[in-house]
Amino acid sequence: MDKIHILLDSTYLLPIIGLDVEGIEKALSTLRTLRRRKMAIYYYTPFNILEILGKLSRIEYDRDLVVKGLSLIIEEFTLANPSIEGYIKAMNLRKKGDFKDLIDLLLYTTSLTRNLMFLTRDLELINFLQGCGERLDNILYEDDFIRKYRTL
Repeated sequence: MDKIHILLDSTYLLPIIGLDVEGIEKALSTLRTLRRRKMAIYYYTPFNILEILGKLSRIEYDRDLVVKGLSLIIEEFTLANPSIEGYIKAMNLRKKGDFKDLIDLLLYTTSLTRNLMFLTRDLELINFLQGCGERLDNILYEDDFIRKYRTL
């Protein structure tokens, strides 16, 4: 079986730096199982780090835990750099409607242009992309991901 190449939405990185995310336990357990069985490679982008820093900048945080978490992300996951095509596509999508989260659009377009699956729980993003007629075959919706891979 070929390894699954998955770009993680920032939601799945937040617990690594000490931020709790409600209802994420099954997804994290499934991610750990796939990693332990060497069935998946996980990716992050500079946008994930930017989004994490944005969340941290608004709250009190444990510096040591954040340093350890960011180091772990950089050491254990693969950096997926965006492409020029991805940048342009994200800007064009941003102009198409009411979806305001440019980082999520950049994550989506990076996954698309780098041929990665994109794990997310963001139904608003998925619905927006569907309404724009965008490809969704690279999106792993969290519930579907858990259903498909949890029993491995």
